[in-house]
Amino acid sequence: MANSKFIRFFNLHTGEDKKENVLENVVNNISFRGANLWILACAIVIASVGLNVNSTAVIIGAMLISPLMSPIVGAGFALGVYDFPLLKKSLKNLIIATFVSLLVSFLYFTLSPFKDAQSELLARTSPNIYDVLIAFFGGLVGVIAITRVDKGNPIPGVAIATALMPPLCTAGYGLAIGNLSYFAGALYLYMINCFFICLSTFIIVKYLNYPKVNFVDANREKKITRVISLIILVLIIPSVYFAYTLLEQKQYAQKVNKFIQTTFTDKGYTVVFERTNYNSNPKKLELAFLIKKFSKEEVDRIKREMEDYGIKNTELVIRQDNNDFKADILNEINKKEQNLSEKDIRIKQLNAELNKYQINTPTLQENIKILFPQITSYSIGVQNKIITADSAINTISLIYIADKKLSEEEFIKLQNWMKIQFPEREVAVIANQNSDFALPRKELTK
Repeated sequence: MANSKFIRFFNLHTGEDKKENVLENVVNNISFRGANLWILACAIVIASVGLNVNSTAVIIGAMLISPLMSPIVGAGFALGVYDFPLLKKSLKNLIIATFVSLLVSFLYFTLSPFKDAQSELLARTSPNIYDVLIAFFGGLVGVIAITRVDKGNPIPGVAIATALMPPLCTAGYGLAIGNLSYFAGALYLYMINCFFICLSTFIIVKYLNYPKVNFVDANREKKITRVISLIILVLIIPSVYFAYTLLEQKQYAQKVNKFIQTTFTDKGYTVVFERTNYNSNPKKLELAFLIKKFSKEEVDRIKREMEDYGIKNTELVIRQDNNDFKADILNEINKKEQNLSEKDIRIKQLNAELNKYQINTPTLQENIKILFPQITSYSIGVQNKIITADSAINTISLIYIADKKLSEEEFIKLQNWMKIQFPEREVAVIANQNSDFALPRKELTK
């Protein structure tokens, strides 16, 4: 009796909606036509903006309105009930949704002036074991909620947790900037999410004993059953492989971190450079230190110690050649210089344009007082001199007021002196016409 009460706590049949209602709801939400397609495209733009400006809140908002999960759940249901037409429809719509998402995000990031890789973008380029767990258990929660009479609050949370949209937007970003590693990493994360959401849906559908589709032709039923069973096998094997490889990579990274911490950091050796290549054979760990230099015997001993930490099939490279290390640093700096955002370039262009109109002559005022004591005040600046309707040049203009009228000789002297101060520019000297002592306007053209 006690056992039956305990089991009822975990009985998924309690509160379950009618199976035909659930299946009808799933089928109706699969198609990406009309409104669903527009909602998806708008959600992709919103998510891309969020990734572009590094706004977590905007990304979450995009995930809440995205209908991207529906065809994946539909595929899981189709596999569970052996409905081959439903499976084809689900996969077809998933491909359409994926293509549209990649296209919209690619166009957005191509047109966007800001192309810096923000932390929200970079977080979607390197999947790990936690992404597998989130996708699987998020998918479980989603399909359980879908099968309830009262759908409740889990659906919005599942949309956020499973995070299908940000990887697709990041893949579009990778295409837009021509970075295939970003594209591949983000698409890999998207595939992981799709696989494990579909797998978790299949498990719940089988657990809840959804009835298989009945076929009039027994031979056709056997054929479709075999095809779907093969697809299920194909789905499970990559899923297990993804989970295993990501788990291995995470464990390897933890071992490397522990090795570096214990062998170097705890002994006061400052690590200034660390790079791990997990995908090479053998794996490669490169390190460089601020001051410490290791002898050949010490390096050999450290390599042997790596095995004590479970780090096998790994080549250890300690960078001690300052020239090589400086070259790496310069290469990194050059890469960053090449990746300057268009915003920074535009700022530089505007500063250069502004400098054309700035006159930096700190001694000009003192020299004028000494050479031309009659001048009581003046203004100097860069002006556009219009030559024709389609032509103009920048001119240095000096407008002065004198308490005593300058003689013709003094005026020419002032003009020549200004020409010496600005030898590369055209100069104009103008007497203020409002002054009682002003001379008629005269100009000097270079």
